[in-house]
Amino acid sequence: MKNQTTETPRVEEGKVIAERLNGLAASIGCLALVGAYLTTGQIIPGVV
Repeated sequence: MKNQTTETPRVEEGKVIAERLNGLAASIGCLALVGAYLTTGQIIPGVV
């Protein structure tokens, strides 16, 4: 059996920042969806 080390894999800093921005954009999109629904009663204003 080989010696196994218990090193944890390192995550690139750029990927962490990208994931945080993606989560922020998704949160803003959800808030915009709720806001549009509350003000107009439609999920996509102007469509049906």
